[in-house]
Amino acid sequence: MESKTHKITFELDEYFNGKRYDFSCSYDVPGLSAFARKVLNEMRKVKYGSTITYSELAKRIGTRAVQAVGSALAKNPIPIIIPCHRVVAKNGIGGYSAGIDFKIQLLEFEQKTLMGDNL
Repeated sequence: MESKTHKITFELDEYFNGKRYDFSCSYDVPGLSAFARKVLNEMRKVKYGSTITYSELAKRIGTRAVQAVGSALAKNPIPIIIPCHRVVAKNGIGGYSAGIDFKIQLLEFEQKTLMGDNL
């Protein structure tokens, strides 16, 4: 357990220092429905610095249940590692479990990092 925790901590540190764009650490997310797992697995494919709408994410997993996709994202127990901050509403920023201000900060951070405007 300690080595898994160390790896996650190391990868998060790299992320916040602009050196990591995705996460390779393994994790187990017990208690989620098959649908929620499908949503979160697809969410991991959204690239660093980019965004996707809730409806686009729903389409990727073969459903029109956009609100159910949003509900599944709200149950994400490991935001940033499963980057649900990259999902936005069609007409705005959308919600985020850690707050909209933090979501905006994460999106701006990723954009600045990609443009070479590191910390």
